[in-house]
Amino acid sequence: MTVEISTTIVQAIHAAAAASPDREVCGLLLGNAERVTEILPAANVAADPATTFEIDPGTLLAAHRGARSGGPAVLGHYHSHPRGAVRPSAADAAASHADGALWIIANAETLGCWCAVAAGPVAGRFVPVTLRFVG
Repeated sequence: MTVEISTTIVQAIHAAAAASPDREVCGLLLGNAERVTEILPAANVAADPATTFEIDPGTLLAAHRGARSGGPAVLGHYHSHPRGAVRPSAADAAASHADGALWIIANAETLGCWCAVAAGPVAGRFVPVTLRFVG
């Protein structure tokens, strides 16, 4: 599976991660099946945002309402790992659903993308997604 994403969006995710070195940042990935066209940053409302993330429910609901009204689809989300590897963790796997959602995990320098499935080779829940960076 390959998904396109603009370098501008990638830079915005990296900048958010760099601006919050002690807390996980998060947001939604919007677009269509072939391309992430925009991100919607969200507050991390997790009990311990230093080690986990939870997207603000109001932001999530608004994005789904927008999609139902003809806006871009909610493809998944992004979050940062300030101190960990830029790949799904056991906690990410436990929090995920086998729903085909995209998961971009980033830090200030790099990022990767995965798709949540019932049984995958990464953390038992994810398959890698190739990102094609476009201008």
